[in-house]
Amino acid sequence: MRNYFVDYRISEEEQFNLVRLGGNVILCPRCELLYPAVDGHPDMLLHITGDKSLVAHRDMDRDFLGYLSLLGYDVALTNKSIKRSYPEDVILNAVSLPSFFIHNLGCTDRTIMPSAEGKTLLDVKQGYTKCSCAVVSGTALMTSDISIARALEATGVDVLLVPPGDIILPGLDYGFIGGTCGLLDERRMAFYGDLSRYAYGEEVRSFLHKHGVEPVCLSRGKLTDRGSILGYTF
Repeated sequence: MRNYFVDYRISEEEQFNLVRLGGNVILCPRCELLYPAVDGHPDMLLHITGDKSLVAHRDMDRDFLGYLSLLGYDVALTNKSIKRSYPEDVILNAVSLPSFFIHNLGCTDRTIMPSAEGKTLLDVKQGYTKCSCAVVSGTALMTSDISIARALEATGVDVLLVPPGDIILPGLDYGFIGGTCGLLDERRMAFYGDLSRYAYGEEVRSFLHKHGVEPVCLSRGKLTDRGSILGYTF
């Protein structure tokens, strides 16, 4: 059974459906160092570096870290503390693909960097890189950020660029596509919400179908940014 890291505020319906789909749900604890809209978002608090290894922010709840150890995780801690304001809040918010590591590299915590060894480093303007990207496969992703799309144009990675907006993020004007979803395995992507209620849902469905990935809706209603569902690794 695969472990899926999610925001502590996901709904009972979403949690039930993740379990029904074969997942062990791990609720990320609230981080008081971040502003409330994102204080439980996994992509702000963790960076998965392997099937049983990850980097967590250095001020993570110690009971939670102990629980991860019991689950068999090798946990490294960031060099720096997360802070409320940008860019100190995005130190873990990078995207790792098999051949590429994508982030605003001036923001990246150095503890992550060994996991990027041997990969092509893509330095982008967007510090909220993982929030902005929904990884579909090792060679395909969706984003609403044009700087990320441009950086990937010549790499062979297939990119679906969707306009920003039409995604709920309580406390802010709107959320990011990457925060609405996550791969369950190489053939399924789970979404917080219903793609039929998303303005660009048909484009997303078509792109997923192109890459052999089935969308799974964890809840009804509009897409909601709860932070990326983390767990699947390439």
